[in-house]
Amino acid sequence: MAASVTSSSSDVSKDTSYEVSIPPQLKFFMSNLKTMVTVQLTTDNHLIWKSQLLKLFTANNYEGYLTGDIPKPPKQLLSSDGSVIINPQYSTWMLIDQHLASAIYSTVSASLLPYILNLESTHHIWATLELRLQSTHRSRLLQLKSELHQLQLGDKTMLQYLTDIKAKIDIIAASGSSIDTEDIILYTLNGLPATYQSFKAVIRNQLQPISLDDFYALLCSEELHIASEVGCDATAASNTDSNYALTASKGTYHSRASSYRGQSSSRGSARTTTGRSASSRGG
Repeated sequence: MAASVTSSSSDVSKDTSYEVSIPPQLKFFMSNLKTMVTVQLTTDNHLIWKSQLLKLFTANNYEGYLTGDIPKPPKQLLSSDGSVIINPQYSTWMLIDQHLASAIYSTVSASLLPYILNLESTHHIWATLELRLQSTHRSRLLQLKSELHQLQLGDKTMLQYLTDIKAKIDIIAASGSSIDTEDIILYTLNGLPATYQSFKAVIRNQLQPISLDDFYALLCSEELHIASEVGCDATAASNTDSNYALTASKGTYHSRASSYRGQSSSRGSARTTTGRSASSRGG
């Protein structure tokens, strides 16, 4: 990009010092960056962030600053009379490059900024983030899949459980990997308790594949069915306990009544016997 300059030193100095201005295209790029890049770079979403930023830079013809295809021109040139002059292309390149670098800074999370704050160019920032985040990509991906495999329904509602699963899947997708629908269904079934055993057997024995939307709808319907059965069982158990208590109470009453009647009969017999003895003595 560098070119020789044949004008005088004073003319070049005047052009580079006072007439280098921000191109209109760069102004548009900077003003619309925050609305076009919808995610902030973290260790979990590098590929999504990279894709959005690269497309935006390419659309505005600035991708060469990211990839290094537009290298930095020499800062000084020799004029025709042998004097050292400032390269105007260097000034223009620096103006654009530093604005692009600040644009990248605005899309990077605070935890990653210390790794790029002292870098000089847009290309160095881009390459450093690429290297930094790819080095932890595989281990992070394995950790996310392990967390997905260990998710359990527990005491959560089915909606909360499915939301947790979807969040893990979205993070894995943002990390540049994907999970098959069958694997997602398998992970989801593995986290269900024993009360869903019959449901799990039906899903696993299906010959035709099922979509995630249909699978999630069936899970929510099964949750309501199981809750209804549990409620009916609780009601039946409560009625059984009440009947048992009533029967036991009646048995106790009849036992006491029989005992009371037995005691009354004994007393009557005793009185009759006493009366007869008294009559015998009186006669």
